[in-house]
Amino acid sequence: MSPSWLRELLLGARMALAGGRSGLVRAALTAVGVGLGVAMLLAAVSIPHMMQARSDRNAARADQNYGAQVEHTDRSTLVGATDMQYRDAGIRGRLVRAEGSQPVVPPGLTALPRPGEMVVSPALARLLVTPEGALLRERLHYPTVGLIADEGLQGPGELAFYLGSDTLTADTSGVGRRNSFGDENTSDGLDPVLLLLVVIIFVVLLLPVAMFVASAIRFGGDSRDRRLAGVRLVGADTGMARRIAAGEAMLSALLGVVTGALMFLAGRSLVGSVELMGISVYPADVRPDPVLAALIVAAVPAAAVVVTVLSLRRVMIEPLGVVRRGGDTRRRLWWRLILPVLGVLLLLPLVGSVSKESEGFSEWQVIGGVCFILLGVATLLPWLVQSVVRRIHGGPVAWQLAVRRLQLDGSMSARAVTGVAVAVAGAIGLQMMFAAVEANYQRFSGQDPSRAQISATVGLPHGWPDAAAATARFAATPGVTAISSRSILNMELAPKPDGEIPSAPLTLAGCDDLRRLAEIGDCADGDAFVVDNPEFTPPAPGTAVTIRADDDPGTSWTVPAGARSVRPLIDPLNGASAGVLVTPGALPAAVLAGPHLWLQALIAVDPASTDAVDRVVTTRWELDQFGSTWELNPTVVDNKFAQVRRGLFAGAAVTLLLIGASLLVVVLEQLRDRRRLLAVLVAFGTRRRTMSWAILWQTAVPVVLGLVLACAAGVGLGAVLLRIIGAPVAIDWTGIGVVSALAGAVILLVTALSMPVLWRLMRAEGLRTE
Repeated sequence: MSPSWLRELLLGARMALAGGRSGLVRAALTAVGVGLGVAMLLAAVSIPHMMQARSDRNAARADQNYGAQVEHTDRSTLVGATDMQYRDAGIRGRLVRAEGSQPVVPPGLTALPRPGEMVVSPALARLLVTPEGALLRERLHYPTVGLIADEGLQGPGELAFYLGSDTLTADTSGVGRRNSFGDENTSDGLDPVLLLLVVIIFVVLLLPVAMFVASAIRFGGDSRDRRLAGVRLVGADTGMARRIAAGEAMLSALLGVVTGALMFLAGRSLVGSVELMGISVYPADVRPDPVLAALIVAAVPAAAVVVTVLSLRRVMIEPLGVVRRGGDTRRRLWWRLILPVLGVLLLLPLVGSVSKESEGFSEWQVIGGVCFILLGVATLLPWLVQSVVRRIHGGPVAWQLAVRRLQLDGSMSARAVTGVAVAVAGAIGLQMMFAAVEANYQRFSGQDPSRAQISATVGLPHGWPDAAAATARFAATPGVTAISSRSILNMELAPKPDGEIPSAPLTLAGCDDLRRLAEIGDCADGDAFVVDNPEFTPPAPGTAVTIRADDDPGTSWTVPAGARSVRPLIDPLNGASAGVLVTPGALPAAVLAGPHLWLQALIAVDPASTDAVDRVVTTRWELDQFGSTWELNPTVVDNKFAQVRRGLFAGAAVTLLLIGASLLVVVLEQLRDRRRLLAVLVAFGTRRRTMSWAILWQTAVPVVLGLVLACAAGVGLGAVLLRIIGAPVAIDWTGIGVVSALAGAVILLVTALSMPVLWRLMRAEGLRTE
């Protein structure tokens, strides 16, 4: 770079801050507009480190043995998992007991809590002292003796506790021995379909942000061109004027980068107090990737220079003024179609190649294809706006003012909504793909929540004699309207010649509860029934079996010869019943007295009782801290798919807020740049109401056209993505309508927020000049 070029760039940088109050306001708006986008981009490149930090902390506190035998040592600690739900939040619970004189301690704790004492996470401690945690205090009524440190939690919003116990034993069901905490993080990665979804989510959420940054760089274009005309008047040629403009854009972009970094640091310091879609992170985890962060810092000023030079192609800067190409100059269509066509061509080779079982795909090929298609929306929108508005004539004064402004310079209004149109197009394509793959990541559970809403399982330490008391405790819980209980054991039959040991379920319950499982007719204690289920062949009467409950040695038993064959009924939990149904009198005393029996209760609650579920969980906790409680659901969603969907909703919420804030800054800058024109129109008698409607129509026309184009592009993108995963093309018109309505609502809200500024700019003070 020659010294003269450097001087011209520095002159442009000085001019970016020149012009008194107006120049400072212009620089501030540019810095805020660019800064919002930079902050979002820095947050996006911090996501991998955030997720890795959460995963590492979770792996470091791993305490489940999964059947592995651990030797008893001086450092042994017994750990039992007792997770639970409270309202819509999950609580990670652990019961701990020292087996040695120097027991190992989980991460985040300095010592194991003594029996009956509790160490809780900061979020759980706050919840327990609030009115919202009143029911939870009834369950976790133990004294709190400490807080779990950050290294023992996935995030600051996690609800977790460690409860000391003096009753845990190594042979207690659900209890494991640990001589150290933590396991290697061996969680499986995402399958190709979910990975494809994640890649597209990042493109769809971040591309509009980048476009808003490019739009913010062009703030104050008209006033900049007038300043460049003054520079031409004192002897600068066209090349010098463009280099000065590049220097001005570069400084504005650098100010935006600094502002964005400050916004990022400010948001980073507050992120620990925010929980979005159940996800919370520590500020220290929000650390952008150094390479990507450096790329953002370098790319934003470079993009500012490129955008500025390209924008000057339609401007002739002369010493006595600025001449722009007329509004009736036709925009060419052919080159605008190149981008979406190129995107489709990049994606077509992937058609049918991505499935849950496939080996993978080229992420960069997908990123490039989706980006080109969405960028096609950005390039086609100005052409579409010009092609439509040039054919519009007549109408009310406000309508004519709006249309004429769009006819003279529709690109400015189109730029304001381009990011929204791109976001809508990407969201529609993504929504189509989500709707298509959702069925592959959820299965029908067979559960019927219309008959019972909760399933609770508790251990029976003294065997079946405890069942009646446990059932009565559940029945007495406030909000419970009906209950049925049973105990399910396993029958092992004689081994087959190949060594396989067939098995069948054995359901133990009273007559009243068995009548809910099959058409048993007359029933008395001591009866047994064989379920005639065509999908499951039970052992015939007289068959010798071994009954096992959990991991006990087993008890020999023979299916009674008088067991009647009965037709199954549909159970709310497991569908059609199967196997053998027995009353207590039909089983040996050794089975009934076994310490490994579990009682399963199906509970119906009053829909009007909002606390019924939590009260049932509390009852289950009082009966058995290692029991389980869950709500019946007709479908079960894959956990990884649910995490991806939750991440999408969280990212979409943040992006939507950014789009609204950035769009508001764009609209305010446009109004400020036209303040003198607005004041002149009012001075000549134009009513302010007319001007307000004109601004509204001027925004509405590009918005409507942008949404139409976005719907077409989104459906096309969705169709290509569906063919890539081998799914049939199906259009969810309801989803498209919701996405479009949400985008339109954001723009209308931004327009409404800009009205006070519009009314202030239409005052006579706007006619003043320097």
